[in-house]
Parts: sequence; structure tokens; C-alpha cells
Amino acid sequence: MLTVLHALQGQLLAAMQRAFPEAGQPLDPQLAPASKPEFGDFQANGALPLAKPLGQPPRAIATAIVEQLAADPAFAELCLEPQIAGPGFINLKLRPERLAAEVQARLGDPRLGVPSVAAAGVPLYPVIVDFSSPNIAKEMHVGHLRSTIIGDALARVLEFRGHPVLRLNHVGDWGTQFGMLITHLKQVAPAALNTADAVDLGDLVAFYRQAKARFDDDESFQTTSREEVVKLQGGDPVSLKAWGLLCDQSRREFQKIYDRLDIRLAERGESFYNPFLLAVVDDLRAAGLLVVDAGAGCVFLEGMSGKEGQPLPLIVQKSDGGFNYATTDLAAIRYRFAPAPAGDGARRVIYVTDAGQANHFAGVFQVAKRAGWIPPHCSVVHVPFGLVQGDDGKKLKTRSGDTVRLKDLLDEAVERTEADLRKRLADEQRSEDEAFIQQVATSVGLAAVKYADLSTNRITNYQFSFDRMLALTGNTAPYLLYAVVRIAGIARKGGDLGAGAVASLTFSEAQEWALVRELLKLDGVIAEVEEELLPNRLCSYLFELSQVFNRFYDQVPVLKADEPFRSSRLALCRLTTDTLSLGLGLLGIPTLERM
Repeated sequence: MLTVLHALQGQLLAAMQRAFPEAGQPLDPQLAPASKPEFGDFQANGALPLAKPLGQPPRAIATAIVEQLAADPAFAELCLEPQIAGPGFINLKLRPERLAAEVQARLGDPRLGVPSVAAAGVPLYPVIVDFSSPNIAKEMHVGHLRSTIIGDALARVLEFRGHPVLRLNHVGDWGTQFGMLITHLKQVAPAALNTADAVDLGDLVAFYRQAKARFDDDESFQTTSREEVVKLQGGDPVSLKAWGLLCDQSRREFQKIYDRLDIRLAERGESFYNPFLLAVVDDLRAAGLLVVDAGAGCVFLEGMSGKEGQPLPLIVQKSDGGFNYATTDLAAIRYRFAPAPAGDGARRVIYVTDAGQANHFAGVFQVAKRAGWIPPHCSVVHVPFGLVQGDDGKKLKTRSGDTVRLKDLLDEAVERTEADLRKRLADEQRSEDEAFIQQVATSVGLAAVKYADLSTNRITNYQFSFDRMLALTGNTAPYLLYAVVRIAGIARKGGDLGAGAVASLTFSEAQEWALVRELLKLDGVIAEVEEELLPNRLCSYLFELSQVFNRFYDQVPVLKADEPFRSSRLALCRLTTDTLSLGLGLLGIPTLERM
């Protein structure tokens, strides 16, 4: 109902200006959705802050505003007579015919009333969502789950709103670890340096651990590894070939996970920014920000201190002349905000990483702003998230104490869903073919993993539980998917869910109006997610919508109702299933016709 909200905002502001031209200060109706249904649809609290400057009681101010509203024909078309409550709140209730018209307008509208930013006719600039970001030569594990799923959901919402979104996978494909790994492979498995897939990724991970152990304990190995890095950075053909083979092998394994989860990403690893690192240092030096401290080039951060109260340095060039993550991240920001064709020309850049990197990004963002690489009209945002925990409240691990591989976690979700489905089919004495069982088990299992993550406020840690996420009750993906299936069942029994033109909608029951109002909240919820980058807001809305629908369907006859109520209620059913399907789709969860 954002269009209605904006219309009311303008009408209230005009009424306040007419009532109090002498106010001499910016006026704000303070319009917001009503806190309780009995108060109406909206509540305006703008009379209260005017009491002191105007020297009048807030109820008198509210009365004067209401009198001006009564003289506005456009307001009368939207709302019933306003009610003044408490010290001076103005409660507003939309006319039933306006609510019905809002529902009517959404029937058959693929966007369900959610406007596109493209419709405004203003130039659109890229929004970059940086997410997932696994490391080459390492398997994706449960730690990558949240970044991948949250980033994808945010990208989907922004794309639906009409923004040109660039989904970037900032893969760890450069640095000291490659010198270490190539050196180890040269000595232990030289075939891997010139033959594709000579070592499978699982063994490659083991090789990485062995190489890291040698690097930590063997100074000679450290020296050779650093020399190998110099060769790689210098363009040595053998080193580059080995590096390329390792990247390709890892990339193919990553893609298997992305395909399962229906994740689209454009890879742009750390190596992409390697040519720009020296320019980062030169620009910081030219801006007077770079300080050489103990041989290292760094920028001392404002407002960020260490344990002893000294300003924290952000190191951008090590004492040996090498670079680090901060340098690469600064080069990425510099490139992403630079106008095309020298850069991406983005206006908003969103980083989806764990909360443990908050201080790192705070420092990087500060330096980038002080260097002038983030234009005033642009924004850069860190979207942090908490840990995935086990039942013990600690970081999720296998029984042996290892990090849980993401592939294994997804496999187990599908296997458990299949076992539950087969048991339910047996209990219901239903017979389904294997194709149906595999499709449902895969769809519901992966949806359950995604939704369990997204339905939690991303800022907090959450406990991973297959039993909870696969339950058919509560705020879970299986529950919502079943709600969509249930409405599809009404379609099969009743024929049409109002897909044809309904001449006029007629509602009479309180449960109908409650469902109408819930359905009309969709555009506001999408706007909140777009702005606040919290996918759990959409999850909460979808769950509440399903609850409101269930109360409506349990208490109001639909298929057995007489006309015009039958068609109107079927139209509500149709809009509900469309809204649930759209919302789940924005979370990366496809719906099913049967379960």
C-alpha cells in the first residue's frame, strides 16, 4: 500500500500547512501503519511535536488538522472519517471500496503491486552485491552457506525492484597460499601442475593442509614458497599454468554447489585487481594519507584505536613490498565506483560477509572515503551475519571436529526429506513414482536449508537443526510450500481462482478484510528489505500471511459460498498463492504443485 501511504502523506502535509501556516518549521505528519488493527490502517502522530512551538494542546492541533482533511475531496475518497485518540494521535481507516480496488488492481499483475524503480524514468546505476567468496583449493563449507544464500536473496529482491545488479564472487584466487601450494605440489604431485584434475579437490584440500603445516614449521619451505609467489606475480609460465589449473578445478566444484542452489554469480577474484594495487598505494600517498611505519605503508584510522589507545593502522603495503587483503579490497572499491569504462560505475556496493570482518571493512571503507573513491551520492554497506551453530551452541562441526562440507550438508537435507516423504506417503497410503519423490525431496530439502538461514535475523548466530527446518509446522519452508499446495488444491476443486476478470470484489467478513490488508503489505515489505537488507523481514511476512490465510479459510466458506462472495474469495485465494510464490521466489525457493 505504498502508493496509498504516499498519497496520505501528501494530503496530511497539505492539511497541516493550511491549518498552521505560521508554524515556521518543517512539518512532518509522522505517518506510519497503525500499531493495532482496531486503530485503523494508519496513524499520524505529527500533532504532538507541534504542541510546544505552537503553544497549543496536541489534541487541539490534531482537531485543526482533521478539519482541513475533511475539506479535501481526495482524502474523502481514500479514508473514512479520521478519529483522534489519546493525546493527539490521528487514526485513519481506508474505505472498504478503496481496499477492494487495491486488491482488484493486483489480480493478474505479475508484480503484485510492487513498483519498479525503472518506472520512475530516472537513470539507473549498477548495484553490486559481493557474496559467497570461497577460496581456491578449498572446498565450500558451512561457513559459506550464509553469505551465498543471503547474498542471493538480496540480489533477487534488488533485481525484482528493477535495479541493474552485478553479482560478484570475490574468490580468493591470489596470494601467498598459491606459492605454498604450488611448491608443495611440485614436490609431492608434480603431475597436478600440468594436467587438469590430476588431483581431485578432496585430495587438493588435504594437500593444502599439508602445505600449510610445512609452511608454518619449515623455514626453507617458506622461502621457496615466497619465491614461487614472486614467480607467479612476475608471470612465470609454469607457475601461471599451475595456478590456472588449480583455479579451474576449484571453480568447477564451486559451480556444482551453485547449480544445486540456483545461484547466479560472476566470478571476479582477487587476481582481477592485481594490476591496480600499485595505483592504490600511489593514490594514498598523493592524498597524504600513506604513512610508512616500521617499513610498512599504512593509513592510520580515525576513531579506531588499539588496546593501548593508539590509532589502528590499516596496512596496505607490507615491509617487503607485498600487498594484502586490505589493498585488494581498496582496489576493488576504487574500481567499482569508478565510472565506466574504467570501472563499474556503481552507486551502491553491498558486501555480504561474516560479522568477524566488520572491523576490517570499517577500516577499508573509512580509507576509501578519505581517499575520495566513494562519491558523495554513493554508498558502501557491510552486511554482516552470525555463525551457524550446532545444538551445543558452538560453531557447527562434524563429529570428528572438522568443518562441515556444504556438499555433505545439502546431501543430508535431501536424504532426510526423502525419508520423511516416503514415511508420509506410506502413512497416507499414497503411491507416487520415483521422479515425483526425488523432485519433492530435492526441492523441499534445499528450500528448508535456505529458509532456515534466511528466516533468522542475519546479524545473530543461529542453531542448525534438520528437525526444525524440515518440520511441516511452524515458520519453515515445508510449511509455506505446503500452504501454496493447499491453495492449489482449492483451485483443483473450485476451478478458477479468479484468474478471469472479476467485475467487482465483495467482502463482508472480518477475516476477509484481515487477509486483504495482509496481502496489501507486500510492497512495503519489499521496500524494507531493499533498504535494510534483512531477508528475514520477508520470511516473517510470508509466514504471517499464511497464518492469516489459514484463519480466513478455516472460518469463511469459499467453495460453498454463494455469488458474488464465492468469486471474491477465490480471488483472495489466487492473490495469496501468487504472493507466497513471488515471495518465496525472491528467497530463491521455487514452489511445488504437489507435495
